[in-house]
Amino acid sequence: MPAANQTFRWNFIVVLLLIISCNTPSEKRTGWPVYGGSKEAIHYSSLTIIDTNNVTQLQPAWTYRTGDADTVHHSQIQCNPIVVNGILYGTSPTLKLFAVDAATGARRWTFDPADSTLQNSVMQFILNNNRGVTYWSKGNDQRILYTAGSFLYAVNALTGKLIDSFGHQGRVDLHDGLGRNVKDLFVTATSPGIVYKNLYILGSRVDEGAAAAPGHIRAYDVRTGKLQWIFHTIPQPGEFGYDTWEDPIAYKHIGGANSWGGFSLDEKRGILFAPTGSASFDFYGGRRRGANLFANCLLALDAATGTRKWHFQFVHHDVWDRDVPAPPALVTVNKDGVKIDAVAQATKQGMIYVFDRETGRPLYPIEEKAIDTNTTLVQEKIWPTQPIVSTPKPFVRQRFTADELNPYLPDSSIARLKKEFSGYRYGEMYMPPGKQTMVLLPGLDGGAEWGGPSYDPETGYLYLNANEMAWLLTIRDNKPATTQRENYGQAGRRLYETHCMSCHGADRKGSGNNPSLLDAASRYKEPDLLSLINTGRRMMPAFNQLAEEEKEAIVSFIVEAKERKKKAFMMKAKSVDSFLNLPYGVTGYYKFLSPEGYPAIRPPWGTLTAINLHTGEHVWKTTLGEYPELKAKGVPPTGTENYGSSVVTAGGLLFIAAARDGKLRAFNKYTGKLLWEYTLPAPGFATPAVYEAGGRQFIVIACGGGKLGTPSGDTYIAFALPAMK
Repeated sequence: MPAANQTFRWNFIVVLLLIISCNTPSEKRTGWPVYGGSKEAIHYSSLTIIDTNNVTQLQPAWTYRTGDADTVHHSQIQCNPIVVNGILYGTSPTLKLFAVDAATGARRWTFDPADSTLQNSVMQFILNNNRGVTYWSKGNDQRILYTAGSFLYAVNALTGKLIDSFGHQGRVDLHDGLGRNVKDLFVTATSPGIVYKNLYILGSRVDEGAAAAPGHIRAYDVRTGKLQWIFHTIPQPGEFGYDTWEDPIAYKHIGGANSWGGFSLDEKRGILFAPTGSASFDFYGGRRRGANLFANCLLALDAATGTRKWHFQFVHHDVWDRDVPAPPALVTVNKDGVKIDAVAQATKQGMIYVFDRETGRPLYPIEEKAIDTNTTLVQEKIWPTQPIVSTPKPFVRQRFTADELNPYLPDSSIARLKKEFSGYRYGEMYMPPGKQTMVLLPGLDGGAEWGGPSYDPETGYLYLNANEMAWLLTIRDNKPATTQRENYGQAGRRLYETHCMSCHGADRKGSGNNPSLLDAASRYKEPDLLSLINTGRRMMPAFNQLAEEEKEAIVSFIVEAKERKKKAFMMKAKSVDSFLNLPYGVTGYYKFLSPEGYPAIRPPWGTLTAINLHTGEHVWKTTLGEYPELKAKGVPPTGTENYGSSVVTAGGLLFIAAARDGKLRAFNKYTGKLLWEYTLPAPGFATPAVYEAGGRQFIVIACGGGKLGTPSGDTYIAFALPAMK
């Protein structure tokens, strides 16, 4: 070989090795000790035992059944389990905490919060959805912290017993410490907290109606449960952001702005990254005029003290329910030849925003663009601009026109949709809500959803699964309490329309992901319905702010109790908070569907996209999920709605379930090619975990089903290559 060619060859190899060494993560990520895999929330594993060559050999290695699926009430499991010291920890449909051997699935112990002797007579134990748990240890002290209902529990990780020295006999009431009396309001946590040194930092899920608790972020001593710091997401007098609320006493009444999606943490720098949701009420802001900090923000907080370092608000004065839905991914971006430690936040609107972690400086330009501010709603004041990032380009459609109507329907259905559509408002995604029905795209469930992205530090690719569904939004007048004599039937209807109709619909047939109440009388006894109104369940908040007579009237209306409906409705006079007595509500959370139940928007309906964060360019995009009956008719791949997220591995693979068709899939992370799929016993609306145990690599997924009308399940399945003999 000529010397010049040989020199070129060696130089090429050296450069290639340098590129590989620069992009290969120095830290091995072979376990799954934290929700999302790591505190950076990148859903990444450095394991390579399973790769693109052998993934087709995957098979179930073990199965664990929790035994408590509720098929009648559509129970779910959204948990991303963690694996620590060879033990897998997860939760069941009824929020039991369990520990199993990570290599075999053999049960170690189970903790049931419903068995706690601390439960009071009205059971503040709410069957909320739970997406994960948190592990902490110091010497022999090993504990799991997780939320069930309105309580944060500390459980011995080895025995499954409550740690009595934590809080009050092993638990902390999340109603406490919010700075105002919220005992009668709905407070829980869907996503797990995160540990920084000896602090356990936790967000919350609160009601999205007017009667919502504030979503302040809190840090507890991980040993004692004592509150160590609080960050007011709705600022109080003298705090930064207080002047972004026009009413000076709004902070005493307005709720929400809660960090329900979970956190990511730069442990080295001590920076907590917290996304927040909208302020309540979601669709009308006449009682909360102003930009409304710190709703709809990414907050960078000092993890030790809760002090704000910087923030960015993605939606000013949100009236579209554009919560920031998931923790941002902590990434390293090679921008213009400079490596930058960055934070990448996905939004329901279908955009990716990338910031310098320390300063909050955007890595790609963001422009405040003017929007339509014309509104017919009294006292409403739409903010005149919204921040739009052009790079990376949106990963879902953001504008609905007649051309987007689903063409793969019978002619009669298409004609019906066109007729309905002609009466709707449609177009840009930031149209102000009003009494004329509007088409909302992206829909109320995104774009990006609570699963969040995964990120490959080898390539700089960010992977996002997304919904591409249109929803319908209609504002309605709230009926004020009458001064005239009412019977229980009249009062029940009025109260149902104020407090229940937005979720269950005017016809009680359900809306969005919320169930029908038409057959409630056959599924519940009246005392059980009253208990449900007191405690809430999963997506349904508790309604303890209502008087007992009001709850009884609602139950009478729902079950159509003929005799009681005629009875005179009498209740004691009570003071009414003007901030809660809103002039408007919504008719329901409705997806824009065809008569056959398919999305009214043309496919794709569920997508998976890879984005190169170094350049902002889309690398590949494919559909996620399918409808077998449409596929059989020759309809091009459609994708389906999906909930949960993906995980990416050094073996060249991207694993994801999430779709309503109930399959776990493996894609080539470089090309998006589907390499393997397996039909689960129930859909996996959750994020898988990847770990090594006993020399084998496992992928485990919770198969809880329950959403989108799918069957409920109670199974965790771990997959691996066949064991060596």
